[in-house]
Amino acid sequence: MDQLDHALIAALRQDARLPVAALAQRLGVSRGTVSNRMERLQREGVITGYTVRLRPDRAPAEIRAWMSVAVEGNQQSVVRALLGEPGVAALHDTNGRWDLLAELRVDDLDALSRTLERIRRIPGVSATETSVHLRTFRG
Repeated sequence: MDQLDHALIAALRQDARLPVAALAQRLGVSRGTVSNRMERLQREGVITGYTVRLRPDRAPAEIRAWMSVAVEGNQQSVVRALLGEPGVAALHDTNGRWDLLAELRVDDLDALSRTLERIRRIPGVSATETSVHLRTFRG
């Protein structure tokens, strides 16, 4: 990736709905260049999708939590199991005390409890610690 790719990605991070013409004008290149770059970045898996960011106070009602996970044994089998868990919105590899960090999103506290129990029963999960999201100060 070169400087133009980085600038294109930065512009898309600010507003993924910008038309190609507006991106081209902002970056000082042709629309064809922007289209070709976007197609290549998608094809190479650099851009994997586009999303919507909601203001935390306007987001649909849901419980968000972060679960730190310690793994014993084969981490890849635990990762596969977690990626198949419907309550896991995102999964991150980390260093330090915990091996993985799972972002959980569920409808209510009962669903959170069921999700936590399912995750704790995954073979290879040796310990977990969960924190419930209360408020966002900067998003």
